[in-house]
Amino acid sequence: MTGATAQTGGPGDERGLVGPGPDEGSPQLTARDEAVLAVERRSWPGPGPKERAIREQLGISPTRYYQLLNALLDDPGALAHDPVTVNRLRRIREARRSRR
Repeated sequence: MTGATAQTGGPGDERGLVGPGPDEGSPQLTARDEAVLAVERRSWPGPGPKERAIREQLGISPTRYYQLLNALLDDPGALAHDPVTVNRLRRIREARRSRR
Protein backbone atom coordinates (compact mmCIF):
# COMPACT_ATOMS: atom_id res chain seq x y z
CA MET A 1 0.00 0.00 0.00
CA THR A 2 1.54 3.25 -1.02
CA GLY A 3 0.94 6.27 1.18
CA ALA A 4 -1.40 4.45 3.54
CA THR A 5 -0.12 3.98 7.06
CA ALA A 6 -1.86 2.98 10.23
CA GLN A 7 -1.65 5.53 13.00
CA THR A 8 -0.90 3.93 16.33
CA GLY A 9 -0.90 6.84 18.73
CA GLY A 10 2.15 8.50 20.13
CA PRO A 11 4.14 7.83 23.27
CA GLY A 12 1.50 9.53 25.42
CA ASP A 13 -1.29 7.40 23.97
CA GLU A 14 -1.76 4.71 26.61
CA ARG A 15 -4.44 2.83 24.72
CA GLY A 16 -2.84 2.75 21.25
CA LEU A 17 -4.88 0.56 18.92
CA VAL A 18 -6.42 -1.42 21.75
CA GLY A 19 -10.17 -1.11 21.68
CA PRO A 20 -13.31 -2.88 20.68
CA GLY A 21 -13.17 -4.58 17.33
CA PRO A 22 -16.14 -4.84 15.05
CA ASP A 23 -17.31 -8.09 16.66
CA GLU A 24 -16.36 -7.35 20.27
CA GLY A 25 -18.88 -6.26 22.87
CA SER A 26 -16.56 -4.72 25.47
CA PRO A 27 -13.34 -2.75 25.19
CA GLN A 28 -10.06 -4.56 25.71
CA LEU A 29 -7.67 -3.63 28.46
CA THR A 30 -4.17 -2.32 27.99
CA ALA A 31 -1.25 -4.56 28.89
CA ARG A 32 -0.69 -2.39 31.97
CA ASP A 33 -4.33 -2.78 33.06
CA GLU A 34 -4.04 -6.55 32.72
CA ALA A 35 -0.77 -6.51 34.69
CA VAL A 36 -2.43 -4.52 37.50
CA LEU A 37 -5.22 -7.09 37.73
CA ALA A 38 -2.68 -9.93 37.63
CA VAL A 39 -0.78 -8.46 40.60
CA GLU A 40 -4.03 -8.05 42.52
CA ARG A 41 -5.14 -11.59 41.67
CA ARG A 42 -2.13 -13.07 43.49
CA SER A 43 -2.05 -13.87 47.18
CA TRP A 44 0.57 -11.86 49.08
CA PRO A 45 2.10 -12.65 52.49
CA GLY A 46 2.09 -8.96 53.41
CA PRO A 47 2.30 -5.43 52.04
CA GLY A 48 6.10 -5.38 51.63
CA PRO A 49 6.45 -8.05 48.92
CA LYS A 50 3.40 -6.73 47.07
CA GLU A 51 4.73 -3.16 47.01
CA ARG A 52 8.12 -4.42 45.83
CA ALA A 53 6.44 -6.39 43.02
CA ILE A 54 4.40 -3.33 42.01
CA ARG A 55 7.56 -1.25 41.68
CA GLU A 56 9.60 -3.97 39.92
CA GLN A 57 6.97 -5.47 37.60
CA LEU A 58 4.90 -2.41 36.77
CA GLY A 59 7.44 0.37 37.27
CA ILE A 60 4.97 2.56 39.17
CA SER A 61 4.54 3.60 42.79
CA PRO A 62 2.07 1.71 45.00
CA THR A 63 0.00 4.90 45.26
CA ARG A 64 -0.37 5.09 41.47
CA TYR A 65 -1.09 1.35 41.38
CA TYR A 66 -4.04 1.73 43.72
CA GLN A 67 -5.35 4.72 41.75
CA LEU A 68 -5.27 2.63 38.55
CA LEU A 69 -6.80 -0.35 40.31
CA ASN A 70 -9.67 1.72 41.69
CA ALA A 71 -10.43 3.06 38.20
CA LEU A 72 -10.32 -0.47 36.79
CA LEU A 73 -13.02 -1.59 39.21
CA ASP A 74 -15.46 0.66 37.34
CA ASP A 75 -14.27 -0.44 33.88
CA PRO A 76 -16.58 -2.92 32.09
CA GLY A 77 -13.55 -4.26 30.21
CA ALA A 78 -11.86 -5.18 33.49
CA LEU A 79 -15.00 -6.97 34.66
CA ALA A 80 -15.13 -8.92 31.40
CA HIS A 81 -11.42 -9.77 31.64
CA ASP A 82 -11.33 -10.94 35.28
CA PRO A 83 -14.80 -11.01 36.87
CA VAL A 84 -13.75 -12.90 40.01
CA THR A 85 -11.04 -10.44 41.00
CA VAL A 86 -13.02 -7.33 40.03
CA ASN A 87 -16.17 -8.44 41.87
CA ARG A 88 -14.14 -9.40 44.98
CA LEU A 89 -12.47 -5.99 45.02
CA ARG A 90 -15.78 -4.21 44.42
CA ARG A 91 -17.26 -5.98 47.46
CA ILE A 92 -14.28 -4.97 49.60
CA ARG A 93 -14.48 -1.37 48.39
CA GLU A 94 -18.21 -1.19 49.07
CA ALA A 95 -17.78 -2.65 52.59
CA ARG A 96 -15.14 -0.02 53.37
CA ARG A 97 -17.34 2.76 52.04
CA SER A 98 -20.32 1.63 54.11
CA ARG A 99 -18.20 1.66 57.30
CA ARG A 100 -17.40 5.36 56.83
